[in-house]
Amino acid sequence: MELLLPYLIIIAKIVGLTFALGLPLIAYSVYAERRFSAIIQDRVGPNRVGIPLTLFGGKKDIPLAGLLQPLADGLKFILKEDFTPSHVNKFFFWIAPALTMVPALLTLAVIPFGSEFFGEKLVIANVSVGPLMIFAIASLSVYGITFAGWASNNKYSFFGGVRSCAQMISYEIAMGLSIIPVLMVFGELNLYDIVQYQADHGWLLLPLWGDGQSLERWLLLIPLSIAFFIFTISIFAETNRMPFDLPECETELVGGYHTEYSSMKFALFFLGEYAAMIVGSSLIVTLFLGGWSIGFTLDAHVERIFGDFAGLIHLGVFLVKIIAFILFFIMIRWTVPRFRFDQLMRLGWVVFFEAALINIFLAAIIIGAPHMGTAQTIVASIGLIIFTILMIKVAKGLDKAINKPKSLADHLDDPSPSESL
Repeated sequence: MELLLPYLIIIAKIVGLTFALGLPLIAYSVYAERRFSAIIQDRVGPNRVGIPLTLFGGKKDIPLAGLLQPLADGLKFILKEDFTPSHVNKFFFWIAPALTMVPALLTLAVIPFGSEFFGEKLVIANVSVGPLMIFAIASLSVYGITFAGWASNNKYSFFGGVRSCAQMISYEIAMGLSIIPVLMVFGELNLYDIVQYQADHGWLLLPLWGDGQSLERWLLLIPLSIAFFIFTISIFAETNRMPFDLPECETELVGGYHTEYSSMKFALFFLGEYAAMIVGSSLIVTLFLGGWSIGFTLDAHVERIFGDFAGLIHLGVFLVKIIAFILFFIMIRWTVPRFRFDQLMRLGWVVFFEAALINIFLAAIIIGAPHMGTAQTIVASIGLIIFTILMIKVAKGLDKAINKPKSLADHLDDPSPSESL
């Protein structure tokens, strides 16, 4: 039995944190979006689905404010006709939805949901390369969308798949560069230890206790705030959420990469977006806002008062932070208009890429200044200024070259498609 205990604990964590907690959170994120968007647009939203007592001879159903709407939606998708067009590549057409949903669920394994519950850390895999593992696995979801667009064998789906591939690769670069200053501050990649450090020394964006009150930490708020801004917007692009939902832009591409999908295949794409949104929110909260930490040195008091049950309190705090970010995602979707695709790519390559690079050097100078002499710090600062000017020049030149309008002579010199063939 002692040999089996570690495996039973891992299975319990997987079932509890992924299936009992993660999947309902994904389902009710859809419900939250529908209710929150109804509030924004002065509508009612789904408020009727509850316990159907009339099916069992009762006189009236219990509405429960529509809280059982996700169950009704799931049943609807299961019972709908699973139609596969004859012109598609069936193998890739079938595997694409799974390649979108599964990576998002796998990344939940390294997210620390809480501190300890009876001596067990509330994280499925407490690995020392947490952010790298999340980026590596989450990047696989691009294959699902690309396969869906290509296998559907129509131009609208194909354009959506190509857009998604370009968009996700572009913003993965900016997103990866943006967290380098964060990792430079922590000096490690274990997400549980990162949260514990913030519990002891102040959240990354709220250094109000412990060692967070030093001058260096307050100066680091400049590059860390820039990193937070770039990382958060890149998460919007990575999850294909408005205003960056160009791969499924209904005004141009009907439904984009999932135009040909129905029933549970479409539901997997739909839920995969929300799963990625939850993972992105979890990562933002973990890296920048203390994760499960209550903050203000209250965690030690909670552990002393509640003992082995303190992990459940921390789990609740973590969920509150995630829900707040999910509502922020929803609010942005229903208030900000969609970008054009060229604007989206320009923001990723011309703005965020250069800004993230400059931000790395800025954070390095602030962290290294106490260990360098005054002359070295001044030289490094001058070098950063020169580098920033060069990057701005390069970005402007690139932007001008991309958007330079063609003259009539250029159009006349261009071969027609038939001539080029």
